[in-house]
Amino acid sequence: MNLFGTIRAPRELIFGSGQRHALARIASKLGSRALVVTDARLAADPDFLAIVGQLEEAGLNVRVDDSTMADVPVDSAIASAAAARDFAPDLVVGIGGGSCLDMAKCVAVLLTHGGRPQDYYGENNIPGPVMPLIALPTTAGTGSEVTPVAVLSDKERSLKVGISSPFIIPTASICDPDLTISCPRALTAIAGADALTHAIEAFTAIRRQAVPGLAQERVFVGKNELSDHFALRAISLLWQGLEAACDDGADHLARERVMMGATLAGLAFGVAGTAAAHAIQYPVGALTHTAHGLGVACLMPYVMAWNAPAIRDELEQIAMATGLAGPDAVIPALSALFDRIGIPATLRDLGLAEDRIDWVSEQSCGITRLIQNNPRPLALPDMRNLVAAAYAGDLARLN
Repeated sequence: MNLFGTIRAPRELIFGSGQRHALARIASKLGSRALVVTDARLAADPDFLAIVGQLEEAGLNVRVDDSTMADVPVDSAIASAAAARDFAPDLVVGIGGGSCLDMAKCVAVLLTHGGRPQDYYGENNIPGPVMPLIALPTTAGTGSEVTPVAVLSDKERSLKVGISSPFIIPTASICDPDLTISCPRALTAIAGADALTHAIEAFTAIRRQAVPGLAQERVFVGKNELSDHFALRAISLLWQGLEAACDDGADHLARERVMMGATLAGLAFGVAGTAAAHAIQYPVGALTHTAHGLGVACLMPYVMAWNAPAIRDELEQIAMATGLAGPDAVIPALSALFDRIGIPATLRDLGLAEDRIDWVSEQSCGITRLIQNNPRPLALPDMRNLVAAAYAGDLARLN
């Protein structure tokens, strides 16, 4: 076998209880004027205020931008960057959930290179490095603290859109599971299910021929030996910790497992990419206005059932990593886990109207970057069958 692997990661990645208190020392080596990007709720949080105080005590000039909104509307990122220009930051710090981190990435791009977010949609459209960027997540889900992705919502397109480039991987990331203790059950479930979906899709993505230059031509190269290592460990950790963290938010071991799992899943899909579950969720989310994590997790068992003939080896490895009896047990066990933590079982439960199945199928097939990453091809008739099965809750029709 010709072993091929690639991984992209922050220059410095720190994980552990209390490690948020290292932020000031890290930041002071990267800049002197820090724009701290967060949301209005976190801006009043005592932990956040303490972190900002530590930055100031370390001699940094700090401005807080608490304008982040859910799903990062494009116009809000433009306004945030414009408002920061008179401050002339030389460092951006994102503190919060995935939207805060994505907002920080986008603002760093605009402050460094100018223009609008629309100029950078797609893969590898950022012309060069951005100013130093530090990520400090307060949820365990998106993995944005280690990924080359920023996701925004564009009202003109009525869909979420992505900016994907290795240049927006944070310079440094600090993952402190203590910051997730206060996350309510529903958010813990949605974010953790999102992370588990990232890990599974990265682990089961297509394996491309490892021609020289593959990792330079594509942001997402498909599964490989290095991404598989992180993805499988992420699946194991999330399987162990997610339900426990939902049941008892003060369970520190469970919180550590879930946050470590989310970060490792980010490292995995940051190079391997995601696939059909994410492709379908984009139009579903646009119609139902439901949380991204709910949609991709709802879809994951159906996508796995469709892909099953092409991922038998991966299902075997997942079974071993999670202590299940064998590959045939994986999909039912995943569905049961998601049910126990409150993930809707069908697209109908998410609020999708039955008469939009055809539209969702057509839109999903049009997201070629993700569909081409799926291990089993999905032509439009197959996609319609998959979406209809996910609407009706009929896994059997995909066998």
